[in-house]
Amino acid sequence: MGDESKGESQSQSQSQSLLNKKNCDANHDRPYDNVVQLSLSGVAALSFICLTRFMKKFGLRRFLFLDKLCDESETVRKCYMEELNRSLKILFIFVLPCFAAESIYKIWWYSSGGTQIPFLGNVIVSDIVACLLELSSWLYRTTVFFLVCVLFRLICYLQILRLRDFSQIFHIDSDVETVLREHLRIRRHLRIISHRYRRFILLGLVFVTASQFASLLMTTRSTADLHIYKSGELALCSLSLLAGLLILLRGAVRITHKAQAVTCLAAKWHVCATVDSFEAVEGETPPISQIASNQVFPVTSEGSSDADDVGDEEDEFDNTKFVHSYAYSTISFQKRQALVTYFEHNRAGITLYGFMLDRSYLHTIFGMELALVLWLLGKTVASIA
Repeated sequence: MGDESKGESQSQSQSQSLLNKKNCDANHDRPYDNVVQLSLSGVAALSFICLTRFMKKFGLRRFLFLDKLCDESETVRKCYMEELNRSLKILFIFVLPCFAAESIYKIWWYSSGGTQIPFLGNVIVSDIVACLLELSSWLYRTTVFFLVCVLFRLICYLQILRLRDFSQIFHIDSDVETVLREHLRIRRHLRIISHRYRRFILLGLVFVTASQFASLLMTTRSTADLHIYKSGELALCSLSLLAGLLILLRGAVRITHKAQAVTCLAAKWHVCATVDSFEAVEGETPPISQIASNQVFPVTSEGSSDADDVGDEEDEFDNTKFVHSYAYSTISFQKRQALVTYFEHNRAGITLYGFMLDRSYLHTIFGMELALVLWLLGKTVASIA
């Protein structure tokens, strides 16, 4: 029994931070500091390597597709520059609250006597220097990670703007070749983004999963102390990593959803153009079947009260409005059908080594993470029992 308690105390002392006192109280003990530092250092190193490679190989203007804005419309250029200026605010929104919480914890920890390393000859000066160094290190690592995630979100937003501009093609008199060329250009840009970010997304997912797995493994032990003074920094680290991962996945899923919604818009455009062409041929006198169908399903205008009930759930792609098509005058039925078939078999979006990052892929990731959590909890409960 004595050997077990001695071994347990040795393992706890090894897991504490190197800046701890040898005989610190229970509130100043940091048993999860190793997991926190390894997790932040891992994602920061990955982010720094990827960001350095991006800047060295492509440059900032080419990486953010600023050199291609001259080929876009005035609306796309204006909205993208506004989002570019807004991205810095988004970075601060994610970094500053976490940094404020980390600063409060570090200042309390050092001011209340959580360290004893007088390497400058003065304990107060040593504590101030050590606290500033730790806060600077934490701020740098989290900022680099969030910066790469926010840049990915910004690039995906540019593609969303292009898709919104592309959706207007179906509302004007356009030919099939123009629509096809524009869609191929958007698919090429999405493929470029996928190729650049696929390693970062995959490795980031692996790092965050490993970090959460290690955190869950340590906090579910029978001897784990989940006091706020000990596990607060671990919770803050996990929150930061998950927030960055959600920015990546949400940006990828959002652009994939918009890109695949083009198929629905093209199909609706094809149907409306076909109906308009038949009405133009048959003339103004409606057939008896149409009169009967209007009595069963009364036609309402787009400006009716139903349109007032629609909120943000409808956009340029996914809506219930008719497309006022002009294509029947220049585009034949066979060409429109071929274009819709092309959209159905060539879905665009962000891919990860051939796997489309859509909502079904997110469900798969959630299922895998949940399976890992349940397996770990099963092992923990079995060991306690």
